[in-house]
Amino acid sequence: MQNFIDAYSWINIRFLLEGLGITIEVSVISIVISFILGTLLGIIRYAKIKYLSAIVGFIIDIIRNLPLLLIIFFTYFGLPNIGIKPEIIPAAIMALSIFESSMVAEIVRSGINSIDYGQTEGALANGLTKWQALRIIVLPQAIKNMMPALVSQFISLVKDTSLATIIVLPELMYHAQIIYGQNTNYIIPMFVALAVLYFIVCYSLSLFANYLHKHIA
Repeated sequence: MQNFIDAYSWINIRFLLEGLGITIEVSVISIVISFILGTLLGIIRYAKIKYLSAIVGFIIDIIRNLPLLLIIFFTYFGLPNIGIKPEIIPAAIMALSIFESSMVAEIVRSGINSIDYGQTEGALANGLTKWQALRIIVLPQAIKNMMPALVSQFISLVKDTSLATIIVLPELMYHAQIIYGQNTNYIIPMFVALAVLYFIVCYSLSLFANYLHKHIA
């Protein structure tokens, strides 16, 4: 019990919260970028634009089948070899956004395909263009259907930020490692703290998504 009391000193708690702040920052930025880019790529793949859709689909399939850790390594250690030298946080955001965009793209494509094509035909019959029908009629309904899958993917993104400890991203997991690295008696207390903090962040995201889902409905 004394180990828990000592491990949860204000200095350690504040240090963990600093790491949590980085985790949230990287997660939020990556979620926004991956949602925008993934939606665009999903629409392109759905639209079956000559050559472009095939190329985008090929790239998405490659990225989806690569380990996220490999992409993180490439953005931080590989890009400098071609003249691009991102800092740690931008490199982590870049890697997470690239990987998650490919996942979101497939969710978006599947969500759009889940909407009956008769709705598109009805919109076209009423004078809308194909893109207007997609934007005004199909996509809003598809987003409602995609919400559970998107939430699950973004929760995974939050947890995947811990992989960026490999490039010394000063996020929650890395800060916890520093604390229990100084005193091995703090290992279990730090794991408990990590579980609680990750749960709070991910569950809050889930509640927010449920609120949006009900609002959209």
